Amino acid sequence: MISISIVEKNKFHRDFLVRMIEENVLFQIRGIYTSAEEAIRELPSTASDVVITDIYLNIKSGIELIETVKPYMVNTQFLIWSCYLNDEDIFNSLKAGASAYIMKGSSDQEIQKAIIELHNGGSPMTPYIARKVINFLYTKKADSNSYGLSLRELEVLSLLSKGLLYKEISDQLNISSNTVKNHCKNIYKRLHVQNKIEAINKVSNYNLQSYAS
Repeated sequence: MISISIVEKNKFHRDFLVRMIEENVLFQIRGIYTSAEEAIRELPSTASDVVITDIYLNIKSGIELIETVKPYMVNTQFLIWSCYLNDEDIFNSLKAGASAYIMKGSSDQEIQKAIIELHNGGSPMTPYIARKVINFLYTKKADSNSYGLSLRELEVLSLLSKGLLYKEISDQLNISSNTVKNHCKNIYKRLHVQNKIEAINKVSNYNLQSYAS
């Protein structure tokens, strides 16, 4: 049996979660809260296996809730259930200690599956959220090179190193030839070189092939 607590200010969404949990014999409702303040007072004594919380509640947010109670609930997994897709909310939630992020509008089955997966040690996320996390990590990888080239510039440079022409690169990346030219100008400027051969040689210590589409 997986014990679950809900933190949700909206009655419609709260009732939806209650119904979804009650219809699954594997789940048991441990607590229902309408604000982060109430949850902060009560959650540490409930020992819930999973806490489902929205981000935007009343005064304190779901993110602040997790930051506050997680140190006292080391065996509890936190699932963000939200309609917000901005990067700041996503990454602040994960940084605070949430291990799952599911979009409102997901089906009963999707949420139930996510709860079970979370309880079993997984980190379920709505595919769109997972893609944003992957893209963020990929971009950080690109940004970590000492020349400050963007991910797109590294892609262009990678294709140049394969001998592709501007038109071929534009077709592969689905951008215009002029955009490719502008990327090349920016690459040469940042690398302080005059042409693609010099550019490729200068970043030869990086694995350009990993940036090819």
